[in-house]
Amino acid sequence: MEAYCILVVEDDKEILEGIGIYLKNLGYAVFKAENGREGLSIVEKETIHLAIVDIMMPGMDGITMTMKIREKYDFPIIMLTAKSEEIDKLTGFQCGADDYVTKPFAPLELLARVNSQLRRYRKYLDAISDKEEVKENVYEVGGLELNENTVTLHVDGNPVKVTPLEFKILALLMKNPGRVFSAEEIYEKVWNERAVNTDTIMVHIRNLREKIEYNPKEPKYLKVVWGVGYKIEKQQR
Repeated sequence: MEAYCILVVEDDKEILEGIGIYLKNLGYAVFKAENGREGLSIVEKETIHLAIVDIMMPGMDGITMTMKIREKYDFPIIMLTAKSEEIDKLTGFQCGADDYVTKPFAPLELLARVNSQLRRYRKYLDAISDKEEVKENVYEVGGLELNENTVTLHVDGNPVKVTPLEFKILALLMKNPGRVFSAEEIYEKVWNERAVNTDTIMVHIRNLREKIEYNPKEPKYLKVVWGVGYKIEKQQR
């Protein structure tokens, strides 16, 4: 992954520059703003992985900015303020902050909080990526759910056993709902060789219907287009 991008929003220019220098020395890309409005503008334009936001700022305070960020984004936010009362911390957490550092602070303490939050965020992003990858290999048509990751088939939530060839044929059709495949096309795509005798396709189709259809004689999913081929019928939502 490329360098993490950190947004620092602080109206005290000396503190703003100081934090920026420490973060850059650790290899982070740093964006700086002096109030909440400037900070939100940067968030809308750039990919931000973490924000350090001061609470007391002119124009738009850190609480308001954090609440607006949370309407669209889920990257970690560390609140930075001179206030130390518990009620202020509670307000910060309630509006969406992930951590809280009170001024004056040791730079190493802030950097440790930044590193900790980014580690958690990285795990969160990895988990989302894994779920998306798994979802990409799952195909659903009506009550049919075919999972290429686990090589399983469910019909109305119930597991159904199919042979490897039946699975490949059904996967081909379910990935292209509504498209008609000739027996020759199915044979060549599943067997990876030129079709010579396609009678076997008819047998596999008949077996699949017995397994996935409530009434194989009046199929809901696996349809024959006479004189053309076979298809998985699209289902109305």
